[in-house]
Amino acid sequence: MRFPRLLSRVVAAAALVMLASVPSYAQQQDAGDEPGLIADDGYVLPPEWQKQMVYFRTTEAPGTIIVQTSERYLYLVQGNNRALRYGIGVGREGFTWQGLLKISRKAEWPDWVPPPEMIQRQPYLPRFMAGGPGNPLGARAMYLGSTVYRIHGTNRPDTIGTAISSGCFRLVNADVMDLYARVPVGTKVVVRQRPEL
Repeated sequence: MRFPRLLSRVVAAAALVMLASVPSYAQQQDAGDEPGLIADDGYVLPPEWQKQMVYFRTTEAPGTIIVQTSERYLYLVQGNNRALRYGIGVGREGFTWQGLLKISRKAEWPDWVPPPEMIQRQPYLPRFMAGGPGNPLGARAMYLGSTVYRIHGTNRPDTIGTAISSGCFRLVNADVMDLYARVPVGTKVVVRQRPEL
């Protein structure tokens, strides 16, 4: 009689371990992909993620955007070894990338249409969401070439400085509106994993 009781305890313990290892709903979805959540307008970014002018050496021309994912910063080159630096959220492990693209389109309060790959991973997401304060793309979006990636705002300002997205680059709404006003369609965007040596 002891063996069945011991076996049932082992099975129960194994079930608990399996349940604990299954990601919760919140862990499964990309942070920021929370349709309907209204961003906290009172949220203040920590100083290291706030927009600021910085010393920045590069051979890229003024007006170029450089994203350095390992640092979690986006730089808008100003010339004379200066750049405007914005804190960003970047792709989580397995969703980082690098390349050379151009801004192909810009949108104010963009609609959100999650790409099929994201729907496959997260079937609970809406297939379409109109632009507005509760939209995960935030106040502005700049589309990168013909890819599914964008530089956009967010309704989760607390995710700036993290690596948690599906490959897009997010800024707080005030910063994405500032960047949007400074760069035209056709702007060169350089995405790097590591800083240029």
